[in-house]
Amino acid sequence: MSGARTNGDGVEIWRGSVSPREIDEMGHFNVQYYVALAAEGLAVFAAHLGLDQAFRADARSTLLVREHHIRFLREAKVGDALTLTGGVLDMGETDARLLFVLRHTLGGEPCASFNLVVSHVTAYEARPFAWPSAAQARAPGLTVALPSFAAARSVGIAPFETSADAGKAKRLGLTRIASGAFGPSHCDVFGRMEAQHFIGRISGGVSTLGETFQATIADRVGSKPKRLGIAALEYRLAYLAWPRAGDRFEIHSGVTAVTDRGRNLVHWMLDPATGKPWGVAEAFLISFDLDARKMLRIAEPARAELSKDIVQGLRL
Repeated sequence: MSGARTNGDGVEIWRGSVSPREIDEMGHFNVQYYVALAAEGLAVFAAHLGLDQAFRADARSTLLVREHHIRFLREAKVGDALTLTGGVLDMGETDARLLFVLRHTLGGEPCASFNLVVSHVTAYEARPFAWPSAAQARAPGLTVALPSFAAARSVGIAPFETSADAGKAKRLGLTRIASGAFGPSHCDVFGRMEAQHFIGRISGGVSTLGETFQATIADRVGSKPKRLGIAALEYRLAYLAWPRAGDRFEIHSGVTAVTDRGRNLVHWMLDPATGKPWGVAEAFLISFDLDARKMLRIAEPARAELSKDIVQGLRL
């Protein structure tokens, strides 16, 4: 993929504020709603590319998200006003890499960034085909540069071939952190699972891997916080197949690295019927003081203890 780059965040594709129902137990905007917001913004950005009906049930073509790389940069809390902008980083024959930037409306500080890989596909079969001439003509005027705050830091974005499957999850001794089935309310107008439910189910289950981590951190900080929480700073999510209503899932996870700042976790969302992956993800998580709203560093003794949980050979 190639394309000229210009500065700026691009065009506005969403504006609103954080509602109470979108707040999690950590007291801030939950990760699944960031992804839901990005999905809404994608429909608006498609219109800027000349695909103004791409997300209607009668659409002939649409944009399918292949990957999200997300940096969570500044907390968003109840009532915070936010604005989302979008631009094109690169466009190929059937795919494009887009940049969405979520900012706090009043101060302009970046709240989160989304580096998306999307494909132009047939609406229901999801078969990739060439961008229409209108999109190719408009893309240069929507091109933006990748700012440093949106660049990969603790989670890589290099191309990969997944090794995820149920047999390997068992051999590696991964922890099953979530399981269930998707219903009609979890699916879009084309019948595919909405992307927010992948990261949402990870978020809902990750505490299974957090209890030992939090206890170890709490035992080794100089002044124990009254309330200790976990937060994601960075995510890469790759969508390999799309569950539909009635499809089941299991998420199997493990630790791949521990630093003085936090842990890297890899998550495999698998189809129990076939053992094959619906999607894979890597996340970088920190521990932080819920009252001071600041990250806690992991001292060497705690890192050594926590490193015992690293799963050798685990990758996307």
